[in-house]
Amino acid sequence: MPTDAAAAEPTPQAPRVTVRGEARLEVDPEIARIGVTVGARGADRDATLRDLTRRNAEALELIKSYGDAVERLETGAFTLTPEPARHGRGERVRAYTGRVHLTAELTDFTALGELATRLAEGELTRVDGPWWALRPDSPAHAQVRRLAVQAAVQRAREYADALGTTLDALLELSDTGTDLMPPTPVGSMRMAFAAEAVEAPPPLSLEPQLQTASAEVTARFTVHPPTL
Repeated sequence: MPTDAAAAEPTPQAPRVTVRGEARLEVDPEIARIGVTVGARGADRDATLRDLTRRNAEALELIKSYGDAVERLETGAFTLTPEPARHGRGERVRAYTGRVHLTAELTDFTALGELATRLAEGELTRVDGPWWALRPDSPAHAQVRRLAVQAAVQRAREYADALGTTLDALLELSDTGTDLMPPTPVGSMRMAFAAEAVEAPPPLSLEPQLQTASAEVTARFTVHPPTL
């Protein structure tokens, strides 16, 4: 038989109150991600691969030139796909299409618009994003958890006060919610400028999207027996 207060069933001498505490915060993002797709197409496989290699190297060099503004740079999928001829028999190939996908994570938002614009000026280059987010260890997560706990305690006190009594002890506190809403590419950009443009476009002005951090807890308390 359990003997501790947490395991014992509630009784008139040890009544319980169970409450939920919730909190939400809107905070500025800490990082922004952009996706870059570099492409090449041609009738000759080796020439297409050389063009793709060159353009990929140029994109990587440009991104790396922003130094500490870029916190992470990753290469994703690489594809080189033959396009079969529409007519005729056999395994004739009319063209080859190649793509390399890159992901860059920036912490300096003043450089974000300029970098995205310069990347999109590349030949057969597409830029997607930005996707705004908080870091996994952002202080906002801890702050919103504290607020959720405080909300639970306050709610429990209000119930106890309505009964004319006070809280006695905490029995259980469980995290039942998420800390951060999934990042969404609201207002995302997709750009691909012609390489032969006479004048380069001005850098994009990008406004960071507020991030919503949230937390939800369930708390169980014992209260002093009220006089009803």
